[in-house]
Amino acid sequence: MEKNVFEEVARRYDTEERKQLAAVIAERVKLELFDSTDKALLDYGGGTGLVSLELTDLVQQLTIADASEQMLKLAQAKIAERKLSNATVLYADFVQEDPGVSADIVLISLVLLHIPDTEGILQAIAHVLRETGRLIIVDFNENERVHHPALHSGFDQKKLEQILQKAGFSAIQFETFYEGEGIFMKQDASMFICTCEKAVPA
Repeated sequence: MEKNVFEEVARRYDTEERKQLAAVIAERVKLELFDSTDKALLDYGGGTGLVSLELTDLVQQLTIADASEQMLKLAQAKIAERKLSNATVLYADFVQEDPGVSADIVLISLVLLHIPDTEGILQAIAHVLRETGRLIIVDFNENERVHHPALHSGFDQKKLEQILQKAGFSAIQFETFYEGEGIFMKQDASMFICTCEKAVPA
C-alpha cells in the first residue's frame, strides 16, 4: 500500500461519501457473519474501522490491521469512545512481513485494488488464516473508465478467481451487490463480494 499517502489523508479520511459506502459494505458483510460469534475477525487494511467496527457484535474478536499508524490512531479512538472490549488494532503490512497473528476470518474491503502484487498479498492472508478459515473480499469490478498508476482499475471476477486458487483458496463465490454513481475515482461503478475458504492440503 502507499503508506505515506494514507498517513497524509488519515485525518480527513472519514468523509460522508466514505461513511455511506462503508455502511453499504458493512450491511452486506454482516450476511456472511451470521454464525461467527465464536470467531476472530481480522480486517486487513481496515484503516479507521469504518466497515469492521460495525461488525463487532457478530464476532468474538476484531483486529483492525493497517500499515498506517495515523489511521489506526483514529480507529483506536473510536474503539475507546464506543467502549468496545473485543476490538484491537495492529500495525502491520502483510506484504512486507509476517504479522505473527492468526484469524478465523479475514476481511479485505476496498484494499486489494491498492496492492500491486495481488497473488502475493492473498498468499500472505492464507498464511494468517487458521485451518478452513474464510476470506471475504469486497472490491470494485473491473472498470475501463478508471486509470490510475497506483490502483488496479477494479477486478475481473474470473481472473481473480484463478489468482485465489493459485494462492490457496477454494469454494470461491462472487456476487455483485451494489452499483453507485461516482463511487470509484469519481466514476460510476459496481462492487462485488467474494467469499472463499483456505483450501485443505491434499
